[in-house]
Amino acid sequence: MTAEPAPAQTPTDSSGYLTMASASDLFEIQSSELALEKSQNAGVREFAQMMIDHHRKTTQDVTAAARAASLTPSTPTLNSMQRDMMTQLEATSGADFDRMYIEQQRQAHQMALALHSTYAEQGDTPQLQAVARTAVPIIQQHITEAQGLNPA
Repeated sequence: MTAEPAPAQTPTDSSGYLTMASASDLFEIQSSELALEKSQNAGVREFAQMMIDHHRKTTQDVTAAARAASLTPSTPTLNSMQRDMMTQLEATSGADFDRMYIEQQRQAHQMALALHSTYAEQGDTPQLQAVARTAVPIIQQHITEAQGLNPA
């Protein structure tokens, strides 16, 4: 199941973008750290480590761009959907965990792609637009990688 946010949920203002981008990265990092703890699947573990590395980097890039634009990014927090997804992941193990993690990664990355693509085109802060444009191909790579993962 891939849920894409409606256009109204994809902000073009810097504040909304910063909030959603930081939450997206935080979810990717936390869920992937959990995958490193719980998964025995080498492909899932490799993907999870890549998510941690890449999303820490995009968090740094967004923060630097925000500061360059004289904005102060807020401390990242998960939204209610992401908190629910983490709760579901924490409650599973084994192959069920792997399947759920992969599906959540696919869904989260589709939403991230919509967020960054929209902001890159319509955002109100050039420094953040540049970071969003840079993030789009990385997210597309993650989607491709996630589609190739086999939880079995």
